[in-house]
Amino acid sequence: MHHIQADTAATGTGVRARPRAVLPALCATQITSWGIVYYAFPVLLPRLTADTGWSTNAATAAFSLALLVSAVAGIPIGRTLDRRGPRVVMTVGSALGALALLLISAAPNLTVFTVGWLFAGVAMAATFYPPAFAALTRWWGPDRVRALTVVTLAGGLASTVFAPLTALLAEHLSWRQTYTVLAVILAAITIPAHALALHAPWPAAPPPPPTADHAPVPRSRPFLLLAAAFTLSSFAMYAVVMGLIPLLIERGATATQAAWALGLGGAGQTLGRTLYASLSARTSVRTRTATLIVLGGATTASLALVPGPMPLLVCLATLAGVVRGNLTLLQATAITDRWGTTHYGRLSALLSAPAHVAAALAPWAGAALAGSLGGYPHLFLLLAALSLVATILSLIRVRMIT
Repeated sequence: MHHIQADTAATGTGVRARPRAVLPALCATQITSWGIVYYAFPVLLPRLTADTGWSTNAATAAFSLALLVSAVAGIPIGRTLDRRGPRVVMTVGSALGALALLLISAAPNLTVFTVGWLFAGVAMAATFYPPAFAALTRWWGPDRVRALTVVTLAGGLASTVFAPLTALLAEHLSWRQTYTVLAVILAAITIPAHALALHAPWPAAPPPPPTADHAPVPRSRPFLLLAAAFTLSSFAMYAVVMGLIPLLIERGATATQAAWALGLGGAGQTLGRTLYASLSARTSVRTRTATLIVLGGATTASLALVPGPMPLLVCLATLAGVVRGNLTLLQATAITDRWGTTHYGRLSALLSAPAHVAAALAPWAGAALAGSLGGYPHLFLLLAALSLVATILSLIRVRMIT
């Protein structure tokens, strides 16, 4: 108890420093931001390309560019979060996200559509998990795993809520009208929530923990190998998310059935995150890192190898979501588990930047590889192999620092 009190005092994370509404607010904004800015796209993509005549690869490339911009923008945003806190960053990001979707919805050509997604990429960097994780890590201190779990439990419902909702809207509206409605929902929920809830004073950063290695953390071999492992794992994970709907459609599902399967994968993420605190308490970094990455590969391989029936494929998609949910928390705590909380925003952004680049390339590269490999089952086998390589890298990394 004394240790926790000391840690709390040192990090400035006493109860009075925490905005009372921060957890419910971030839960609501993560569901909404991920659900609308990210998960609506794969649901609307078939209708979008059918209406505009743009190729699937071209439209997906615009979305991938948004994720690439998010990876790059996350580094300066992380530094700003460390110094000033999340309120202005996340509020401005929410407004920019809504404006970007309105531009996307009104785009008369592919160029304007792509510009809209570039703005959306900056909004992603300012509103998705990384800034929320930075806020919770600083405000909650030693209780951060509980707070991170609560927010990611809610965030895991993003596809569960918004994939079916988007599909429902698209059955009655055009894809442009659907994006317009979603932009209004995004603005109505996230702008006031970020502006009003994240108002507490930003605690001073704690001193860095002592270390025997005086090399800068971002240049150290453990950091670089960890980044490589997360990069391969993230590429596989996001390619699976974006490839799930076309995989299931190849196997006979309707677009709406496939959207529901994607949504149930989100429910699986939420279920998985309820298990992470227990897993973290009972396992070493080496065990849980390697186990979760290899399980991600195993679920991907199962989706590649099992042809049906559809209820079984939906179950496998849900299990894949369970693993993804744990991987999110694994990455959220990777910096604090190894290098403390002092420069969490900056180090987390640097660690996740290559993984975000991989995630940015995953939708476009996945679609392109699926064509050249002869279908999505073959793509999923390749993604499972990448997860195995990531597992090996994670084991090498941990052996070197333990």
